[in-house]
Amino acid sequence: MVPPVVITTSRVMARSCLVIWCNGAVSGIDARLRDDGGVTDESPGAVEPGTSAADEVIEDAAGGAPADTASTGDPAETPVTPAAEPAPAPQGRLRLLLSVAAVVLLLDVVTKVLAVRLLTPGQPVSIIGDTVTWTLVRNSGAAFSMATGYTWVLTLVATGVVIGIIWMGRRLVSPWWALGLGMILGGALGNLVDRFLRSPGPLRGHVVDFLQIGWWPVFNVADPAVVGGAILLVTLSLFGFDYDVAGRRTAESTSDTEQ
Repeated sequence: MVPPVVITTSRVMARSCLVIWCNGAVSGIDARLRDDGGVTDESPGAVEPGTSAADEVIEDAAGGAPADTASTGDPAETPVTPAAEPAPAPQGRLRLLLSVAAVVLLLDVVTKVLAVRLLTPGQPVSIIGDTVTWTLVRNSGAAFSMATGYTWVLTLVATGVVIGIIWMGRRLVSPWWALGLGMILGGALGNLVDRFLRSPGPLRGHVVDFLQIGWWPVFNVADPAVVGGAILLVTLSLFGFDYDVAGRRTAESTSDTEQ
């Protein structure tokens, strides 16, 4: 007869073997399911240890567009860099041009009115001997009594110059060009007032001149303003100062303008 202790020990060992075999079978099935992608221990939104959402965004930005944007192709989600806009021309340049023109025009009109009231034609008034005199004359020509006999042509030319300067003033950047154009504009307007308002009639009016220096022809305030402004613009152009550049034009700014 087999002792009861041996029977009990055999039963315990059999049960233990059965439990171990069952656990091994279950572990094998679980491993197979994991290899097939059927079961995962990680949640869909889980993040690996040692990383953060900010790190993932940085990695996506370094490697290209984010996965959602690349897959959907939605242009609204793609960052767009705005194109650089050209700097607008300073409005102060146009104000400077008009201010200079207004000062020249005011001085020209006031001095002409005084000359007509105080001076007698053909009777010079000495200022510095015979070198500088007040001499009232009526000029049908251009500045410094040139091109007499072409009054209406000069009037049309001066009108075109005024329109051109005002149109160009909206694009001015250089303050020196604003100064020169303002001098020309004020002088042209001063003589145009005489062309339209003085005798013998509109477009044919004679300009009032009243100042004579030495052998130089008699002139008024508008004449040296026009000539001085033109000389200033020619000098600026020769030294590389253009109307659409604040300073001196360089090779880089020239290439940018051409592009």
